[in-house]
Amino acid sequence: MADTRNEENASDPAISSDQMRVCAASEDGCPAAALETPEPADGAVQAAGAPVQLAVFDFDGTSISGNSPVMLVRYLMQHDMLENSVVLRILLWAAAYKLRLPQNESWVRGLVFRAFLGMRCEDADAFMRTFYDEKVDRRFRKQADETMAAHAAAGHDVVIVSATFEPIILRAMELHRFSHQVSTRMRVDEAGCYTCEVEGLPVEGEEKIAAIRRYADERYGEGNWELGYAYGDHHSDCALLSSAKHAYAVTPDKPLARAARRKGWEILDWD
Repeated sequence: MADTRNEENASDPAISSDQMRVCAASEDGCPAAALETPEPADGAVQAAGAPVQLAVFDFDGTSISGNSPVMLVRYLMQHDMLENSVVLRILLWAAAYKLRLPQNESWVRGLVFRAFLGMRCEDADAFMRTFYDEKVDRRFRKQADETMAAHAAAGHDVVIVSATFEPIILRAMELHRFSHQVSTRMRVDEAGCYTCEVEGLPVEGEEKIAAIRRYADERYGEGNWELGYAYGDHHSDCALLSSAKHAYAVTPDKPLARAARRKGWEILDWD
């Protein structure tokens, strides 16, 4: 959760209707430069039997400049919704994460959601929507919006896959050019309140690939889709990018930049 790759001021997650406006995609893929001004083409409908092309974007550090869970912790602290002892444990987790020590991703997300214990989901979701509007949306990258729009125009299914919390991504989906999302969801109790337990696993690292596979197999059927394009900024996105036909490292951290050069992935500067 407390991914130190993008602190709030550093430079270095209900399904909506589909945005399946179509145009012809180039034969050699959809590099970012070509995607900025897509040209519509006559009868550009996906060929019968061709797999659906997914264009998958990481959120924190890729689609936005910054890290939304880190910003959420700060926002909760400003509203006196986290005890000092909880904040200390989150900070210790973040320090260990920065040192790349093994960490329990579910545990730290449970710590953050202690702020919402006893609060009905709709109220917690409203709080996170307000947080997104006040703190996050201004960080949504123009290049991400343009590239998502071009993928949608090319008939691709534009999906955000993220370790951040689902209400944050759902709000972003109302305002930006992606059709679907796969993000970290917290369990809800019988009273309709959030618990401190993650439903399944946080959508992080290798779990991003597993989550995208579950999503696409359920929506399109096994074998009827392809991970055509993937965008990520952090070395934990290597698995996602490695699984894509076209991979893009967006303002990558040093380990991802090294991997991109080694594997021939295009490096994009979205700062």
